[in-house]
Amino acid sequence: MNRTIWALGLRNPFTFPVQPGSGRIFINDVGQDSIEEVNDGVAGANYGWPNCEGACSPSNPSFHDPIYQYSHSEGCAITGGTFYNPTVSQFPSDYVGDYFFADYCGGWIRKLDPANGNSVTNFATGLSSPVDLKVSADGLLYYLQRSSVYKIQFAVAPSITMHPSDQTVAEGGSATFTVSASGTPPLNYQWQRDNVDISGANSTSYTIAPVSQADNGATFRCRVSNVYGMVTSNPAQLIIDNNTPPTATISSPSSGTLYSAGETIQFAGTGSDAEDGPGPLPPGAFSWTIVFHHDSHTHPFLGPITNVTAGSFTIPDSGETSANVFYRIHLTVTDSGGLQGTTSVDIFPRTSTIMLASNPTGLNLTLDGQPVTAPYSVESVVGMKRTIGAVSPQKLAKTQYEFINWSDGGAITHQITTPALDTTYTATFKKRGNRRP
Repeated sequence: MNRTIWALGLRNPFTFPVQPGSGRIFINDVGQDSIEEVNDGVAGANYGWPNCEGACSPSNPSFHDPIYQYSHSEGCAITGGTFYNPTVSQFPSDYVGDYFFADYCGGWIRKLDPANGNSVTNFATGLSSPVDLKVSADGLLYYLQRSSVYKIQFAVAPSITMHPSDQTVAEGGSATFTVSASGTPPLNYQWQRDNVDISGANSTSYTIAPVSQADNGATFRCRVSNVYGMVTSNPAQLIIDNNTPPTATISSPSSGTLYSAGETIQFAGTGSDAEDGPGPLPPGAFSWTIVFHHDSHTHPFLGPITNVTAGSFTIPDSGETSANVFYRIHLTVTDSGGLQGTTSVDIFPRTSTIMLASNPTGLNLTLDGQPVTAPYSVESVVGMKRTIGAVSPQKLAKTQYEFINWSDGGAITHQITTPALDTTYTATFKKRGNRRP
């Protein structure tokens, strides 16, 4: 029978939470006449009851004393307890690993910090007969009192985590000021210009457009508030620069140029700037980027290519086989004041239709390794390499067929280059066992 006893000497271990991760156990032992205890759960320990209540070691060193105790002048029954080790923390980081416990008569919750010598501080008061505590997956502390459940959310006044930055923009352009703040939600935002509220400016960012010389030197700041307080960001200044952005021009290729797979595309451009004139901007002002567009998404293809006014690239003849593609060539030029001008052109593929047929019709073929049933047609980019194949032997309508040849003379599986004109490739079969016609 003694083998089933894990620990002894407890009067009424009302709750005993287990700490997530460590497996440590704290035992809330409800006292009889005078003392309530929080005990560190240790296998084989003797906590002294009924020989003593509270710390017992002076009378018997073999007894295991509580790590915290309090008298009935502060409460009458230690009830709920829980460790604060949530997956996502909603309390300050120094609360992680702390232990919360409540008293039924005292109507309070206290916090014990095991990492700081088991120091105990008051956490909440004015509760009505709390009987249990739990930390939820949302990182908040919940307590049960009689028939009601309450949530405790840590109240934090707002603080600025990122102040708005000074902005220098050209006249006629736009300037956006942004602030970041932390604190208990909901957070309210109010932007001010020269310390005066801006009507309707109540988000994390404020944009003024177009700017004019009348805005030069204006300051912008944001007040962030919640029910627990208010904080004001540092002011940011708006400077109007008369420098105008440069102009970027792509001279080659022209927008709408058609390409074939495997073709080399030449690109060239110029840049000009009113302040840096009268001549064209130097190669160091140039940056090129080519982006591959497929259906509704994009893939980076080339760039940025810097310090050149012209160059070239080759269209791949393998890889993406869809005909729903195009390339966008971007040019950005930067003037000596740091302002940029951008432009782009789109070039599109030449396409043709590949028709795969069989004789007799209805047999199975492959295109780029994928099974298709003849006749089958697909739009393809001219010059793109594709792989066609025939399945042999195969059955159709209970008849076995063997591959004989392709109309282009290729092997049973071979590579083709998408021609400029619509083209049919026919695979001829014979009935298995028949002589070749």
